[in-house]
Amino acid sequence: MKDLLVNGAKELGIELSERQVEQFMRYKELLQEWNEKMNLTAITEDREVMTKHFLDCMTINKALDMNSQKTVIDIGTGAGFPGLVIKIAFPHLKVTLVDALKKRLNFLEVVINELGLTEIECIHSRAEDLGKNKAYREGFDICASRAVANLAVLSEYTLPFVKVDGYLIALKGQKLDEELEQGQKAIQILGGKLEEVVHTGVPFTDLNHKIAKIKKVKTTATKYPRKAGEPTKSPLGV
Repeated sequence: MKDLLVNGAKELGIELSERQVEQFMRYKELLQEWNEKMNLTAITEDREVMTKHFLDCMTINKALDMNSQKTVIDIGTGAGFPGLVIKIAFPHLKVTLVDALKKRLNFLEVVINELGLTEIECIHSRAEDLGKNKAYREGFDICASRAVANLAVLSEYTLPFVKVDGYLIALKGQKLDEELEQGQKAIQILGGKLEEVVHTGVPFTDLNHKIAKIKKVKTTATKYPRKAGEPTKSPLGV
């Protein structure tokens, strides 16, 4: 398992130290333990956790050199994907994990403490509420997201947190082209611009992903995000 992780990360341009590998191993164990008492993931088998969670999240490095970034926010982090994986792989980053479900954050706090991670915080909030908070609004180089919502909705959840010249990096599957057709207007309204669609495989799997690399080109209007529930109910520009 360790070799799988180390070699897979190397394929994605990431060199993992022995300490980082041990942290990932412990994260996997805690994920499996906690998953027996609460629903964190349908993927629990050792090899699949390594590839379909850890290496999958590390594909972000194919869209942007994460070594040159400073701050990352993950909205709707769930069991820590991709934000906690990114933090372990790139320890210099200051990371904020946000989720609306408190028990998921309880799990993440345990992992963070067990792994001895610093410069990482967990926030219990809906994106629509936190996006209005001046302490977090337009305060991040990167918003990283995986499997949260379609792009029209996701953009409203995430772009308010991104600094001008920063990026929303959305890890997506094969439906990205369809989502972009529906989401382009929302991205534009919220101050973003699609810079590139990055195609990448996940090492040691047959998965092929598309990553939307969206640059924040202007400030998001203060009326966004709209109040809780509205972005999902009536996505911008759709």
